Amino acid sequence: MIHMTATTPHQTTTIPIHKPGIPEKLFFLISGIIVSVPLTLFIENFALPPLETAPINPAILSALILAPFIEEFAKAYPLFYRHGETERSFVTLGALAGFGFAIAEFTTYILIGVSPIDRIFGLFFHTSSTSIFTYGIAQKQPLPYYVLAVFLHFSANCSTLIGLFWPTSILVTAITVIIAWTLYNRSSEKIVN
Repeated sequence: MIHMTATTPHQTTTIPIHKPGIPEKLFFLISGIIVSVPLTLFIENFALPPLETAPINPAILSALILAPFIEEFAKAYPLFYRHGETERSFVTLGALAGFGFAIAEFTTYILIGVSPIDRIFGLFFHTSSTSIFTYGIAQKQPLPYYVLAVFLHFSANCSTLIGLFWPTSILVTAITVIIAWTLYNRSSEKIVN
């Protein structure tokens, strides 16, 4: 087992590096479904009534503004209080939570009649955008990475609403996956305290 040692003037502390196993990874995948999705729906239900008096269609406002802010927060929420993880394992658990959310969203859209082909990008997008945000959490700089994930999410939703779904969704999803992969490779086995 790998340990990290911290020394102060009066004591030395050894902290084991935590490497999540399959059961824990499965837990975060499932948390993306059972924590993130209900949290998203709960917050959106509170936010929608005030939007009903807006001059723009509330569904459009919800998709463009609320969904990116709420979903990006909700997907990473199970990871806010993790300690003793390495940066890399933190990003991996974030990807699993995002993938769990993506599976739930994909299934919901299919059940209401949306083509699976039209929703396939969401599986890659949500996994990657959550990885981006959790990388920021691991770096103790959550805000810029959260804003980046929200901007990418806004861009993906905007492309759907303006009718440029296929070319823009492919582009936004590809950019999101590339950023997530780059950050994953930049992450290290350094412990996140």
